[in-house]
Amino acid sequence: MSLFADTETRVLVQGITGKEGAFWSTHMITMGTRVAAGVTPGKEGQNLEGVRVYHSVRNALKEHEADASMIFVPPRFVKDAVFEALDGGIRKIVTVAEGIPLHDALEIRSAARSCGAQVIGGNTSGVISPGKAMMGMFPYWIKRVYTPGTVGIMTRSGSLTNEITAMVVSAGFGVSTLIGVGGDTVPGTRFAEMLPSFEADPETEAVVIIGELGGTMEEEVAEAIQDGIFTKPVAAFIGGRTAPEGKRMGHAGAIITGGKGSVQGKVKALEAAGVMTADRPSRMKDCLREMLGGTP
Repeated sequence: MSLFADTETRVLVQGITGKEGAFWSTHMITMGTRVAAGVTPGKEGQNLEGVRVYHSVRNALKEHEADASMIFVPPRFVKDAVFEALDGGIRKIVTVAEGIPLHDALEIRSAARSCGAQVIGGNTSGVISPGKAMMGMFPYWIKRVYTPGTVGIMTRSGSLTNEITAMVVSAGFGVSTLIGVGGDTVPGTRFAEMLPSFEADPETEAVVIIGELGGTMEEEVAEAIQDGIFTKPVAAFIGGRTAPEGKRMGHAGAIITGGKGSVQGKVKALEAAGVMTADRPSRMKDCLREMLGGTP
């Protein structure tokens, strides 16, 4: 099964008529994602690839059922779009915008958790289960990267995702579900919060984590493994090994505080929990073959 969306998931797209929304919604449909309806204020009655556009989520849900919402709107409008989806009863949401205002991100996460919803993003490429469904912006047509298989992937990075996922495929393993949690300071969903879903997924036999300098998400994964929350094999690559000490790097998520967040600290915590770590992307292939007993 897919963790977030599959061929039966009915997806509502908010911001479907914008440049990015129209482009990637078309690719979502082409891949096989079941896009039920679109929403853009003031554009009711328009169509995109046969998908009807509505003025509001409420109007769309009067005529269509939706299980998830894909949001393509500018950062300052994300909170209102998420709240509109939550008010409509939608409990799976992906938002790709980078630079959502910090207080908005905090409110989004709090609201989602209060009603049992899951928000992926922002500052992410989204979620994809190759061959099944996509909510976001992935070059799924590159088969050396996006091939169906049994390895789940969680990533904070955009640039490293394709490179390391290609190593997973090259090793002879494909991808079950790839989830980009995002690189902002306050993501809607953190790595450790996705682990129970991967643990329960019969189509996922191992998980690869693509982490980065800063934050504590990777240390939280190590704690979850040590607490027995996740029992499947895990491999990880942490970007930022060559970052100068004491220098602020990258995006908002790359912050070291309270003695946590350094690459060395993350690697130490993960390895102590039994996670295999790759010191460079090409080594991920070897890690997977060692963990899973060779090329299937």
